[in-house]
Amino acid sequence: MARDETPGQSRWTNIRRQLPHDLQALAVGGLAGGVVTVPMSLVMVAAEKVGLMGRHPPDLIMEAALDAGGLSRHKEKTRDALAVTLHLVFGIGAGALFGVLERRLRAPLGPVLHGVIFGSLVWTLSYLGWVPALGIMPSAEHDRVGRPVTMVLAHWVYGAILGTLVGRRAAGGARGRRA
Repeated sequence: MARDETPGQSRWTNIRRQLPHDLQALAVGGLAGGVVTVPMSLVMVAAEKVGLMGRHPPDLIMEAALDAGGLSRHKEKTRDALAVTLHLVFGIGAGALFGVLERRLRAPLGPVLHGVIFGSLVWTLSYLGWVPALGIMPSAEHDRVGRPVTMVLAHWVYGAILGTLVGRRAAGGARGRRA
């Protein structure tokens, strides 16, 4: 610590220096999270077509939220649009979190594997955690056959592509900063 710094000042200086990079990682991760929610959803739709899914979890979650708010009388098209929006917003939020974690943790496994691990954590926290705890769906081990495996695969797709996109952006940014 320099003589003219007060205790903790260097910590705040570091935070101020890191904030723009964290905000960029947040934005890149959020944008990537929104984009990769689409291929994730395509896995879910394909599984539905072959009879593995039943109703999609985002639909069930939105229905529960509307019921809890006394708003369940909405038309099916409105509920479907809200469920798609909810899923996209959740994907953006999770992607933003991943972007910052990927930047801050700098683990040695590579961004694609980090993404798959992150997708697995999101699945675990959701389908073994808050979703059954709120009574929205049964826990994965008690759910209909096919849906848990499909949802794990969908979250791996989400994570792998998220890791790829965030990793490419981070690598490009690192090259740009070295020049």
